[in-house]
Amino acid sequence: MHQLEPHYNWRSQYIASEDPRSPFYGREYSEFHFTDKVYDHYIHPQWDNIDSTTLFIKVLWADYLDGYGVIELIGEWNDCLHNDIMVLKRNVLEPMMEEGISKFILVGENVLNFHSSDDCYYEEWFEEVSDQDGWIAMLNFREHIIRDLVDANIDSYLVLGGKLNELNWRTYQPEAFCNKVSDFVMKRLGSYS
Repeated sequence: MHQLEPHYNWRSQYIASEDPRSPFYGREYSEFHFTDKVYDHYIHPQWDNIDSTTLFIKVLWADYLDGYGVIELIGEWNDCLHNDIMVLKRNVLEPMMEEGISKFILVGENVLNFHSSDDCYYEEWFEEVSDQDGWIAMLNFREHIIRDLVDANIDSYLVLGGKLNELNWRTYQPEAFCNKVSDFVMKRLGSYS
């Protein structure tokens, strides 16, 4: 796991640690000192610690004008033991929403497992972004994680699966990627209305 780096092709356009509006503004990173780990596996030092013992993230893109936030995740999403959704929401999502982000794209190909608890924080997050004409999309999560999210009825609050799980997102520039995901989300939400 220590060799898995966050996506870096957009760094010429956005770096969260250099963005005064980012919850990670001013953070400094090492390329050589590995301190964070998921269980007994060290992870690359470019990932951001959000005060969870198992889930780490990287904010890859924040577009305050159009309200997009792209977040890549790694580790285990464990609401049952660690209430990771509460930690993520309080420490990252709420500060981003205060700055105008209302359309969240979570990239989860490096999330290994999901353990659910209740859906209160998902519902709260959904209601807050919906008030701003926003949404939550989950992209490239593993099939067993999608099943677990559906079984826990969390899919009521976000858009996942289907074409979102087939998108080769690394080939896009950030604006084009956000627009592509938005098109998928709008089609999906339109089919429910």
